[in-house]
Amino acid sequence: MAPTLAIGCTLPTSGAAADISALRGLAQAAEDLAFDSIWLSDHVVVPERIGSSYPYSPDGRFPTPPNQPYLEPLAALAYLAAATRRVRLGTHVLILPYRHPLVTAKMVATIDHLSGGRVDLGIGVGWMREEFEALGVPLYDRRGAASDEQLRILKTVWTAEIASFEGEFYRFERLGANPHPLQQPYPPIWVGGHTPAALRRTGRYGDGWLPIGARPPADLPPEAIAAGMATIRAEAERVGRDPQQVRVCFSTTVTFDPPAEAGKRPFSGSPSEIAAEFDRYIDVGVDSFIVSFGRRQSADLEQCLQRFAEQVRPAVGATVVR
Repeated sequence: MAPTLAIGCTLPTSGAAADISALRGLAQAAEDLAFDSIWLSDHVVVPERIGSSYPYSPDGRFPTPPNQPYLEPLAALAYLAAATRRVRLGTHVLILPYRHPLVTAKMVATIDHLSGGRVDLGIGVGWMREEFEALGVPLYDRRGAASDEQLRILKTVWTAEIASFEGEFYRFERLGANPHPLQQPYPPIWVGGHTPAALRRTGRYGDGWLPIGARPPADLPPEAIAAGMATIRAEAERVGRDPQQVRVCFSTTVTFDPPAEAGKRPFSGSPSEIAAEFDRYIDVGVDSFIVSFGRRQSADLEQCLQRFAEQVRPAVGATVVR
């Protein structure tokens, strides 16, 4: 049976909207509006000089200046676990090499317990060399391999009473990392990115693929998502996993009624036009979505959440041919 369509939303962790009372209010509003999940992004520091190209803006510039606040996502999710009751809590995405895997394992398992088993772990390998350097993490050029090793460690310490590990980047003698997550065998792992390496990583280790698309230069139209899923499922089958168990969650920005001079972009326009865009992705096998609404003040963002819930969400799926 195909999973029920789920739609979550990102919440701001940087800038003025990252005020903790505003964040709590937005999380509670999303829950009251029947969003299935809320997701927070991850940066530990923002260097003043960034030469690395941000992969989700046309000019490659990272939109958050270094003098603005940027909340740490795991700490913020622990707070939001106490402020909500039902909505799932996700990282979109946690950059694995920034933290030691045993620390990540403990923090995620703790939040899973505090929330009653509501964590979704979205993971990535990172793109900003300058942030790696500032954190003293000499893994930028091998960050993909280090992340793969971390995923093996997370699964090991979350499922074994006593675990040890000997790898290229991490090693430890026999130890316990209890309690294990409340969700069994562990929280769903969603792999971000759309490079060939990210697709292989999803097939080998992920419960789902979490690409960001319709945000140039990462366009990822439906046919690209279908091709990516074919690659992922082939890799899953190659390593002995059930390829049909790997899900796909498409993340994008929604823009209501953009000005004419902005040009027509995917997931923009009237509620019916936006809903039709979702249906195009459902047609190729996407079973969940994460929406964002750009950089807005909290009050504006809450209005967007409400408009989406009332005008777009009920129309999603109306034109899908099964």
